Amino acid sequence: MESIQRLTHRFFPLTYTGKCLNTISRTPLLIRPVSGPQQPVFIAPRRGHRSGLAARAGWFLGKGERKNALPDIVKAGDPVLHEPAQEVGPEEIGSERIQKIIDDMVKVMRKAPGVGLAAPQIGIPLRIIVLEDTREYISYASKQETTAQERRPFDLLVMINPKLKKKGNKTAFFFEGCLSVDGFRAVVERHLEVEVTGFDRNGQEIKVDASGWQARIFQHECDHLDGTLYVDKMVPRTFRTVDNLDLPLALGCPKLGVRQS
Repeated sequence: MESIQRLTHRFFPLTYTGKCLNTISRTPLLIRPVSGPQQPVFIAPRRGHRSGLAARAGWFLGKGERKNALPDIVKAGDPVLHEPAQEVGPEEIGSERIQKIIDDMVKVMRKAPGVGLAAPQIGIPLRIIVLEDTREYISYASKQETTAQERRPFDLLVMINPKLKKKGNKTAFFFEGCLSVDGFRAVVERHLEVEVTGFDRNGQEIKVDASGWQARIFQHECDHLDGTLYVDKMVPRTFRTVDNLDLPLALGCPKLGVRQS
C-alpha cells in the first residue's frame, strides 16, 4: 500500500500506533506497522509509468514483463481501476498465466503489506482477489479497536469470479484506505455480513460467509472488480490525509462503529 509507516492506516486496517487496519479507530483497510514486519495490501501488475492500456496489452501479448519482477501498484486515475474487470473463463483457471497472476498477487499483497488485493490493482483487468489477515497484523492495533471492528485472523483466500451478496441490514462506519490512493483515508459504510461465492485457484467452487472486518475486506476488494474505489463510496466530509487521521470528524458526520437505527 504505502510505506510501512503509512500502512498502519490502510484499508484492511489496524492502527499500528493506533490504526494499522482499523475502521473504527479511523484506520484504513490496508495494514502496515510503523516498525517491525509489514502487512498486506492490494496491488496491480504494471511497471514504471506504463499506461493501463499498455500494461494490459503487454499482459495479453505476454510482452514487457520481467519474469522475476513483481508488478507495481496501480494508482487512482488509471482506467484499469475505474472500469469493470472481466471474468476468468473456467478453462483458463488452471492455466500457467492465471496461476502466475495469483502468485504475484499474493506476493505483492504480503510485501506491501496488506490484507487484500484485487487483480486490477496490479494492472490486470480480471476478476481475481486475494485476502489474508494474521494474528501478527492484528497485533499492531489496540484490543479496543480490533474488538469494535470484529477483526479476527483468517488464512489466505483466493477467489476467482467472486459474487458477493450482502446479508441483513446491519452496517458499520469505519475509516478505509487503499494502496491505489496513497496517503489518504475516508469513512465508508459497509455491511457487517456477506456471502461470497466463486472459484478457488484449482477451479473448485467455494463459498465464504464473512462477518466483521473480513466482510469489509471482501466488499472493498469486490468493489475494485467493478471499477469502484472506496472514495467513490466515502461518507462526505470524512476524506483526510493519514497525518490527520486522529482529528475529530466534522459536525454531522456519523459516529464510527455499528450504525445505530
